[in-house]
Amino acid sequence: MESLTTAFFILVLLIFYLGLGVWVFAGLLLVSFSGLIFLLDMPIHRIGTIMAPLIIRSATSWELSAIPMFVWMGEIMFRTDISNRLFRGLSPIVHYLPGRLLHTNVIGSALFAAVSGSSAATTATVGKITTTELLKRNYSKSLAFGSLAGAGSLGLLIPPSIVLIVYGVLAEVSISRLFAAGVYPGILIATLYSGYIMIRCLINPSLAPTLQEKPTFKDIAFGLINLIPITILIVIVLGSIYSGIATPSEAAAVGVLATIILTVLTRQLSMEVFLDSLMGAVRTSCMIASILLAAAFLSTSMAFLHVPQEVAAGIAKLNLSPYEMIATLAVFYILLGLFLEGISITVMSLPITLPLVLAAGFDPIWFGIFLVIMVELAQITPPVGFNLFIIQGLTGTPIMRVAIASAPFFILMCCAAAIITVFPQIALWLPDTLFNK
Repeated sequence: MESLTTAFFILVLLIFYLGLGVWVFAGLLLVSFSGLIFLLDMPIHRIGTIMAPLIIRSATSWELSAIPMFVWMGEIMFRTDISNRLFRGLSPIVHYLPGRLLHTNVIGSALFAAVSGSSAATTATVGKITTTELLKRNYSKSLAFGSLAGAGSLGLLIPPSIVLIVYGVLAEVSISRLFAAGVYPGILIATLYSGYIMIRCLINPSLAPTLQEKPTFKDIAFGLINLIPITILIVIVLGSIYSGIATPSEAAAVGVLATIILTVLTRQLSMEVFLDSLMGAVRTSCMIASILLAAAFLSTSMAFLHVPQEVAAGIAKLNLSPYEMIATLAVFYILLGLFLEGISITVMSLPITLPLVLAAGFDPIWFGIFLVIMVELAQITPPVGFNLFIIQGLTGTPIMRVAIASAPFFILMCCAAAIITVFPQIALWLPDTLFNK
């Protein structure tokens, strides 16, 4: 009973501090200090001796160096014409699919996710051109907004993924294996989205009006040419990782260099673009780093309070089957996603949920993919769904209308989570093949 009281106290404190509107990293630190002081009566100087080396150790993790590099890649591409090239490249190719240009949201987001690592960057970059073009051509607003919100979240799953890097560091598993594990689940979700769009448009063709002119072979050829820059970046970044030539951190640095070279060759790199993208990357990276440092301290504090062990023992006494436990965790993560963003959800929950999952016999690589899908759901659920806010900013549409349009894609993502739970090899086959145990 005492362990449950401690866990409840920590939860109430967390909700209280975040409810006050304090920054997430500050809320995590306040919870850590409060728990150690009030529950263990630990003196402040003792807390300082625990915190100082922990922060140094967490801040100097080499794996985390990939985060600012991938963020910078996304910032540079956001400020160039990558989204225009994606749309021009994909438009003639998807013309013959039911739903036509609506698939540019899905395929464009999947391609951009393969060089970005960020859901927000993917949604904003793809959406700044596709939303305007789709609405101008009288496509269904509901399908246009919903498919963009759902597909934009693929930036968290399809490698390189910032959340997967964070998970890999915290769970102490191979980031390269995690990246490989995210490929097929990402393709699965994109396929479900495109399949849903095709079914809806076959039932009601008015959702995707027919263009007057059909694209010629020349149009398709020029479309493929427009996709060359982003294809080059995908091959450089992911190819160097999977071939063993570079670690994820090294591949991120190479990817930034390749992105800069491409923007120079296409005459889009100016001092303003360079400095704006650099400062945007610094701001985002500092935010992520501060949350990670605070989360490391929170994890240590909870270990002193024996919260993870006691909660795990309490759940074990419920005698849930492995699948029942995963279903329970899924509901838990969906509820967290109503109030928190992805990285916060990951770092706050992992000290408790990972031991439970490992004890139930699940692979930590597989759980990383499952967790990211749960985090993706948070991107399209109000009131804190980042993708919803981005689309609202792009289109001026009320956020609840965007959320309702995203609901079918939320359900499809839940189906994808269920599919990879029943068939875990969807996530594990590629890393097991590329990186033999």
